[in-house]
Amino acid sequence: MTGFGLTVTARDGAARCGHLETAHGTILTPAFMPVGTAGTVKGVMPEAVAASGADIVLGNTYHLMLRPGVETVEKLGGLRRFMGWPGPVLTDSGGFQVMSLAALRSLDEDGVDFQSHIDGSRCRLTPESAIEIQHRLGSTITMVLDECVPYSASEDQVEASMQLSMRWAGRCREAFVEREGHALFGIVQGGVHPALRQQSVAALRKIGFDGYAIGGLAVGEGPELLCKISRSTTALLPEDRPRYLMGVGRPEDVVAAVAAGVDMFDCVLPTRSGRNGQAFTRRGKVNIRNARHAGDPRPLEDGCACPVCAGYSRGYLHHLVRSDEILGAVLMTMHNLTHYQTLMAALRDAVVAESLTAFIESFVAGLEVGDIASL
Repeated sequence: MTGFGLTVTARDGAARCGHLETAHGTILTPAFMPVGTAGTVKGVMPEAVAASGADIVLGNTYHLMLRPGVETVEKLGGLRRFMGWPGPVLTDSGGFQVMSLAALRSLDEDGVDFQSHIDGSRCRLTPESAIEIQHRLGSTITMVLDECVPYSASEDQVEASMQLSMRWAGRCREAFVEREGHALFGIVQGGVHPALRQQSVAALRKIGFDGYAIGGLAVGEGPELLCKISRSTTALLPEDRPRYLMGVGRPEDVVAAVAAGVDMFDCVLPTRSGRNGQAFTRRGKVNIRNARHAGDPRPLEDGCACPVCAGYSRGYLHHLVRSDEILGAVLMTMHNLTHYQTLMAALRDAVVAESLTAFIESFVAGLEVGDIASL
């Protein structure tokens, strides 16, 4: 069955750009997916998310299973209609919650038992049920259920976890219902151990998936090791399938991963940072809470195309955030979403022009200059 596939239109070294065709629209790659865990990109209407340049958003199986429940989402037309988002949706299977909610779960060969962090009720995810739930949600891209382990895990623990995840990946593949333009992605695990990563890639390629994700990073290993492992893992993945680096969102890490050949990213960083008064700019991060912004008439970022920079001063944003006004979180998030999508568009342009090296040099130079205070 066809209808889902990556077309690479330009390359610059290992980096590439193109478009990913799906049942629910085209995704320009490399792409950054805003995170809408519970069916919403927090504080921002879907129209504004689309206006920022995003082609796809991310939802989460575990959280939607608990609230409002898969039955409710299914009854109301599936996740895309439920949240008012017309484009593609990727759903994380709940594997990250296996790590982040470790105190509230127990794991065995068959699956994971969770104690709800909302009301204490019990729920269970197996590879088969995770796939079924994502099917009922109407996910464009379904993710296999896996176990994500913390950086502190021993190599033996990582290996055992990786092998379990590969067995689960096979079960997910068998449970997945093929549909025109829909996809199932496998997830590479193996921690920071290259040999385990190689074994994981080999197992997933033998099973066969529509795309491949690099999981188990951004869990405490630090930026240098993250870059090294993501680069070496990307080189092992099929050329003709999309490559997705999960949960990585610092702009400098995204730029490095694009240079290594990664096609897709997601992270809560732009939205969570926005809600906490932090903006991303070409010259690094701006903490709008700082007193120096109180009387500043400038926008967050000169030349930014977002409506926030077009219409609001740093002084006003400082006032909103320091006053805990909801609008402050909304505006800061809108700017960050646009900043990330502008970065992805610039990376695509640089790959097409075969000028990625020069772009990265300029990008790094901007971060080194930093945000300059008004005089």
